[in-house]
Amino acid sequence: MTSVLDNLLDLPETTVEGYQEVEGYVCLYLKLLNKGTHCPHCNYYTEELHQTTQILVRDLPSFGKPVYLRVPRRRFYCSKCQRYSTERLEFLPERRNYTNRYEQNIYERVLSSSVAEVSRTDGLSSAEVEGIFRRISSSKKKTGLK
Repeated sequence: MTSVLDNLLDLPETTVEGYQEVEGYVCLYLKLLNKGTHCPHCNYYTEELHQTTQILVRDLPSFGKPVYLRVPRRRFYCSKCQRYSTERLEFLPERRNYTNRYEQNIYERVLSSSVAEVSRTDGLSSAEVEGIFRRISSSKKKTGLK
């Protein structure tokens, strides 16, 4: 059964298990619904879970408050190629602390204002905002999008 929060969040293969409001921001606790993943080394499907850690990821604000997602990062073992790999999530770039849509939002806001303004309003450093802007800009150039 999907909840209202699941529908509002609209992230694939996830459900919201709970939430907490903490000093000016909202934290949503996610659960991943898929049982396994395809090994990035040999493409074998595995459900052999090695370990799970939690990371905190920034997402789009809601109701005037910053939103963070507590996302399980699962590491699987592939018995076919005998290697470990961290599950890739469609909504979260590798080694990033922001969702794809949050980074896209930062990019669009910098286009219409400035790095300094976005940095100030989101509580990010100028270097973080510039890094996000460059990364999205570069990927758009590669795909030919604006």
